[in-house]
Amino acid sequence: MADNETTVYEDDMDFSVPSNAWKTVVRLWHSMGRQRIRLVIVAVSVVFYTILSVAAPVYSAGIVDLLWKKIQEAWQRGAAFSVTWESGGRQIAILLAIYTVTGILYTFQSFLMASFAERLSLQLRTKISKKLNRLPLSYFDGHRTGEILSRATNDLDKMSEVLQTGLLKLFTAVGMVAGSLVMMFQFHIGLTLVFLVFTMLSLFSTKLFAARTLRYAARRQQAVSRVTGQVEEAYSGRTVIRAFNREEKSMQDMRDAVEELAETSRKADFMMNAVNPAIRLMNRLGQAAIAVFAGKLLLDGVLTVGTFQAFFQYVYQASEPLTEAAYMINSLQSSIASVERIFELLDEKEIRKDPLSPAEVRAAKGGVEFEHVRFGYTPDRILMEDISFSVQPGQKIAVVGSTGAGKTTLINLLMRFYEVNGGCIRLDGEDISKMTYEGLRSNFGMVLQDTWLFEGTIAENIAYGRPEASREEITRAAKAARADFFIRTLPGGYDTVLSSDAENISAGQRQLLTIARVMLCNPAVLILDEATSSVDTRTEMEIGRAMNALMKRRTSFVIAHRLSTIVDADMILVMKDGTIIEKGNHEQLLRAGGAYADLYNSQFA
Repeated sequence: MADNETTVYEDDMDFSVPSNAWKTVVRLWHSMGRQRIRLVIVAVSVVFYTILSVAAPVYSAGIVDLLWKKIQEAWQRGAAFSVTWESGGRQIAILLAIYTVTGILYTFQSFLMASFAERLSLQLRTKISKKLNRLPLSYFDGHRTGEILSRATNDLDKMSEVLQTGLLKLFTAVGMVAGSLVMMFQFHIGLTLVFLVFTMLSLFSTKLFAARTLRYAARRQQAVSRVTGQVEEAYSGRTVIRAFNREEKSMQDMRDAVEELAETSRKADFMMNAVNPAIRLMNRLGQAAIAVFAGKLLLDGVLTVGTFQAFFQYVYQASEPLTEAAYMINSLQSSIASVERIFELLDEKEIRKDPLSPAEVRAAKGGVEFEHVRFGYTPDRILMEDISFSVQPGQKIAVVGSTGAGKTTLINLLMRFYEVNGGCIRLDGEDISKMTYEGLRSNFGMVLQDTWLFEGTIAENIAYGRPEASREEITRAAKAARADFFIRTLPGGYDTVLSSDAENISAGQRQLLTIARVMLCNPAVLILDEATSSVDTRTEMEIGRAMNALMKRRTSFVIAHRLSTIVDADMILVMKDGTIIEKGNHEQLLRAGGAYADLYNSQFA
């Protein structure tokens, strides 16, 4: 029943409950490795801290009684009261030493717990980082980006925060409450029972208020999320909003969200501000009752002055941890749930491991063969039943079809982003499933429709696939991709720093940089997935010339919607619903008068 009762903070409000808390705790213990030593040291430190903390009040009772006796004797003699080393000084020094050691122990265990939590967090974060690189693309297809980021950031931060504070408080609380209650019962059973009655009432009130506070806080979190979403939507879609004259509607949506947040915040703040006064009132009533009862016992001679003040020290030592217990348990529970989600991520099925004796294709010529390939994103939903075709080294292969026909899936299988369910794919006669991922993909270069540039300089982005490339090689690749001119017009040239979304250059310029990145790698097989979709016609023609030079004597797979860019392809694969329905060159497919001819004529009618 202390004055500094715990306040309910929204950051600590997590309603998640672990499905198997004990199993998660045991696994976390085993995953700690050498960090367990730190935790054991903390536990030993807590034991000594608790012993000294519980011993201090009872030792202080003897000192107070001694000083009170000396004061009475001095008063009766009419002499001045003084403290000497023999009469109280030594005992006070020992008490000061006890409090000093407890302070040192608490600081020491707090430091160790902070170090333990951060090291464990680093250990798990490293595992997650490695795990994300070993997860198949199917995992990312089935999980939202925010969910994955939350496990790698929020869940780890929650675990670290609780381990630093909540676990240490739990350790000390158990010892302090148990030790204090034992000593209180030793002093007087009746006073201890009075304390327990008011403590139970205080805990009941805390639980009652906390339940309602958590509900209001949850509504406030939802309202905050809505406001955040509105702000993000208004910022990201500002051009569209203005283009369609929807400014008033956007502002109204924002006002509605802000008003909802204000209303829920008012209720949540009222509840949170009402908790402490109510609990404090209950504690004051308990303290008043104990003071009256203990005062009578003091007058009756049942208690001494020393035991009277010592008992109140134990009241404070036991009441604060008990008051915090509900919040600590909730915090620890949510932390275990966070750890459980982290372990779920770490237990996800990984990509197939590299073979012990892998096949190697060095300086690939570019021969590709699909043999009766069968594939589905899930075993019960097969997309490709029987895909077979052969590509000779140096050929240009175009893959066309409507959206969702399976064009990108075909390329993903070639790169082993997904594993086939049947059949095999060969590169220069070698089954790619028997190669290492690194060995296979070192023979490919990809330019995707969605450009992705990393935070760093333009030169670093072009050299992403070959970090050791010289500036001369980087410049040569940029020139080949028709990017050198616009790069030199930028304030920093090749040293211009791009943000993570590269908004300081246009979409077409970003595409040119990704093309230069592939040109620098000089791969044996090129994959172009709508590589010129973000550039104008003139730039497309220039890139086309550069691509033609780059594709000479190299196998290339081109996914295109504009058929004018692939009329010179050696083979065109027409796909529909995951199946190749037509195959041949431009003239052959036009003469056939099938799906390709219809698609081509519709574009040039």
